[in-house]
Amino acid sequence: MVTQLDTYLFHQGTHYASYQFMGAHFNAERNDTTFTVWAPNAQHVYVATDENGWTGENFELTKIPDSGLFTGTFPLSLNTVYKYKIITSSGDTIYKSDPYAFYAERRPNTASIVTDTSYEWTDDAWQRKKSAPYDKPINIYEVHLGTWKKHDVQRHEDESIDSYTDRTHFTYKEMADTLIPYVKEMGYTHIEIMPITEHPFDLSWGYQVTGYYAPTSRFGTPQDFKYFVDMCHSNNIGVILDWVPAHFCKDDHGLRLFDGTPIYEYQDAYRAEKRGWGTLTFDFGRTEVQSFLISNALFWINEYHIDGLRVDAVHSMTDLNFENYDEHERIYNDDGTSINKEAIAFLQKLNTEVFRNNVHTLMIAEDSSKMKTVTTAVKDGGLGFNFKWDLGFMHDTLNYMTLDPIERQHYHKLINFPMMYRYDENFILPFSHDEVVHGKLSMLDKMPGDQWRKFAQYRLLYGYQLTQPGKKLNFMGSEIGMYAEWKDKEQVDWFLLDYPIHHGLQTYVKDLNHLYKKERALFELDYAQSGFKWIDADNNSENIASYIRTDLNGESLIIILNFSPNVYYDFPLAVDQPGKYKEYFNSDHKQYGGSHQIIHKYLFSQQYATNGFEHSIRVKVPPFGFVIYKKVKERKTKKKLQKIYNED
Repeated sequence: MVTQLDTYLFHQGTHYASYQFMGAHFNAERNDTTFTVWAPNAQHVYVATDENGWTGENFELTKIPDSGLFTGTFPLSLNTVYKYKIITSSGDTIYKSDPYAFYAERRPNTASIVTDTSYEWTDDAWQRKKSAPYDKPINIYEVHLGTWKKHDVQRHEDESIDSYTDRTHFTYKEMADTLIPYVKEMGYTHIEIMPITEHPFDLSWGYQVTGYYAPTSRFGTPQDFKYFVDMCHSNNIGVILDWVPAHFCKDDHGLRLFDGTPIYEYQDAYRAEKRGWGTLTFDFGRTEVQSFLISNALFWINEYHIDGLRVDAVHSMTDLNFENYDEHERIYNDDGTSINKEAIAFLQKLNTEVFRNNVHTLMIAEDSSKMKTVTTAVKDGGLGFNFKWDLGFMHDTLNYMTLDPIERQHYHKLINFPMMYRYDENFILPFSHDEVVHGKLSMLDKMPGDQWRKFAQYRLLYGYQLTQPGKKLNFMGSEIGMYAEWKDKEQVDWFLLDYPIHHGLQTYVKDLNHLYKKERALFELDYAQSGFKWIDADNNSENIASYIRTDLNGESLIIILNFSPNVYYDFPLAVDQPGKYKEYFNSDHKQYGGSHQIIHKYLFSQQYATNGFEHSIRVKVPPFGFVIYKKVKERKTKKKLQKIYNED
């Protein structure tokens, strides 16, 4: 039932649980379903189903006066397949799926389905232990559920590609049985799932949505997806969803011209069109759209226990001229600026409400702009996200790594420059799916040289990313050294693990992931300048970089990276404290596929000034090597302990 308060708040743009009355809601006691839809410019709205031959006859919704809402209750049970039949203001008839539907037919069919999404959660312990994420380890495994792993089945004669693809898919429940144990074994802390909101076209990767409230039926039911999330939490793995409030697709059954007029998109076609993507921009200034989108974010967090949202394409939302390159195309505000003030206000409102309800949610902006207030609090004029992808780090680092090593001495600033702005935002350092498609090469194949050099440099790259300040994200398949780019119709090349060099890389990533979670210096002070200190940022002649990571207790890790193929013997490496050190981790170990340039013995510091530090150790730096050194804690001997006891 729609109350006056529901109507008022919905139109005010402040109904943040509008899904509780919008859409289709089944009543088990009465065995009927109540439908409510927003179609302000429609003459009539009907619920079209098999029950009425898809005519909508005897199932006309009643218009709530002065509201643009249509509602009605009919003797329709669970699993009823339906669409809204809308008679537009011009008298045309159109059929639309339900914007608030909790479930939808599997593509290529496009109708909505009346469903029950109830589920008995078992993740209370996970929810209780949530806390502020800034000083916690966050190492994200980005996954496309349709291609992480597939069933090996043969296509039947005359079988459609959609039907065949569906049979290859692992279900949400099968993913719970396979993906979760893998992620846990590999030591990642979170899974980020590319969009699973309902979408019509597989190769959009889920970024062009028609069903914002429906987990795609490709992989199972809403309860199945809840089970997947629940099992992630049971295994201490967080779940982040890619969420797409920037734009939506133009498919006839979707949001475009929903009641025959633009109500979800901007009325001005010039502002509505995202030409490069063939999609439409939400009208962020329209209050009903704000209720729709903010309710949707909270829906996934509250109803599906999602731990975070990675908000896609933020720059395309905040810049009126995101795709307008020629001066005659450009749009300006009255004050001469070109920021989309409505989008800015929407994002601030979104983040305010998310954190008001769920203070420890991860709200992550995928933003390619130069705006410096993305993770600044709303009260201080920022967008209010708590994390932002550092796309500058990604571009600079990969541009550097693709160079022939002999050329790197001329571009050393690509390695040290990201630290110049590292504390401007709360950054996540991503190597995402976007970097392994469209001719950009796989992560491994970006590395120059022969096979050995490619693998050595990829180990080096991963060690560099994991020891830099900021949380981490990597795309599936990169951890085993895929030669091919991401093939968005095929599974990860798991067969590569039959080869020792690929298995060695996977072992390396696993060991380093677990070390990352163990060593507080690698995550505890990510967003405090006291957590990082350069030893040598400018050694371009030898292609060396070295730095110190420190935790809250002042315990440090000494890190050195060699971006050259040379071995450096008896190399002076500054340390922040005198004492006895050990080689704690080395990417050149033979079990990882390295040349085994390692040091077993303890290293004792000398009072030898190096790079502005009073003490240093002499080390061996392996080719394309990444090495961590750690000070050995002196144990109290029995005599020392006895002295302490006697003094007491």
